[in-house]
Amino acid sequence: MFVDEAKIYIKAGDGGDGAVSFHREKYVAAGGPDGGDGGKGGDVVFLVDDNLSTLIDFRYKRKYIAEKGQNGSSRNCYGKSSDDLVIKVPRGTVIKEIETGRVLADLSSDEPVIIARGGKGGKGNANFATPTRQIPRFAKPGFPGEEYSLKLELKLLADVGLVGFPNVGKSTLISVVSAAKPKIANYHFTTLTPVLGVVKIEEGKSFVMADIPGLIEGASEGIGLGHEFLRHVERCRLIVHVVDVSGIEGRNAIDDYEIINAELENFSKELSSRPQLVAANKCDMATEESINDFKEYIESKGMKFFAVSAATTQGTKELVLEIAKELEKLPPIKKFEVQPLTQEEIEARLISNNSFEITVEDGVYVVHADWLWNILKNVNMDDYESLQYFQRVLNKTGIIDKLEEMGIEEGDTVSILDFEFDYLK
Repeated sequence: MFVDEAKIYIKAGDGGDGAVSFHREKYVAAGGPDGGDGGKGGDVVFLVDDNLSTLIDFRYKRKYIAEKGQNGSSRNCYGKSSDDLVIKVPRGTVIKEIETGRVLADLSSDEPVIIARGGKGGKGNANFATPTRQIPRFAKPGFPGEEYSLKLELKLLADVGLVGFPNVGKSTLISVVSAAKPKIANYHFTTLTPVLGVVKIEEGKSFVMADIPGLIEGASEGIGLGHEFLRHVERCRLIVHVVDVSGIEGRNAIDDYEIINAELENFSKELSSRPQLVAANKCDMATEESINDFKEYIESKGMKFFAVSAATTQGTKELVLEIAKELEKLPPIKKFEVQPLTQEEIEARLISNNSFEITVEDGVYVVHADWLWNILKNVNMDDYESLQYFQRVLNKTGIIDKLEEMGIEEGDTVSILDFEFDYLK
């Protein structure tokens, strides 16, 4: 089964908790705190695997959760960081966040991509010893790993896309110019999945051609089979529009040409503006008059016209050579731009769930709010404007008001995650 869309949930591993421990050894008085830090949680990493050609595996497993980091232990022993969770996908997979629709990654190269980062390990109590707080009886829990609901879309990497009505000869054409062996029969919708074929021109020179399942009128609105596969034409640098000029199906070649172009435009304005060659197929069964009429119409549109018969290979060599020539002028295969969140969007998202708890431990006001970690890691403590931004977040979320309500005094220590500061009014 060819599956080119899937929805999954991923979560990076939480950080391990810091340890509360005190050094105890014979003849050693007041050994002091020695609780170690927790380990980092595993990242969720996506990697291209060329042995995969569909997203079918994601229909059976939809949740992917990386392991939590190991907790810290006594004697200042750090917890072990967890291994990353590696998810393999076919080349050409585009990863989008369901909530916003933004593109997180385009898996077109061999480089692994981290989508969700594991949480940092919590600090052990050894980190909180000071001259005035010599016996800290608390440690920090690990920070949560990032989590996302994702939509995976497979968009085939092909230089050339064959489009046209069902049964116009696209499958036959790709079978005679490449080593691809699609199913070929004399009925509509023979091709149920996109087929890729490598077309060799000469030693060291080739291109990839994709046979896209036939389109019909209304395809861009979900009618027929072809609409499911229009996304696979999006990356194509060049479109070859295959039109049946024989008339044996009772259709008009000019009408067919206009209908398919209208469907491409309805699906994507950018796609409809791609360079296009027109292959008038089944010329061996067409009249000279119908071929010439269609040729005159296509050339009046400024398009290049090729009379071919895929079944007899007539004109296919000339078409292939022209495709190769056109591709040399065109930019590389389209790669989808990653769309990172702006600082304002990050802030709005994080403080939308602004629950927190404040406790007093050994005279220190400890703010418990896991969501603040993603804000803190973007704050530069040496930069005045960055600190002002952090103060605004504390004010907006009511943390400052709550501290004052609890009776905090100037000079008291506030601990937020692994950041401590003296409170100033």
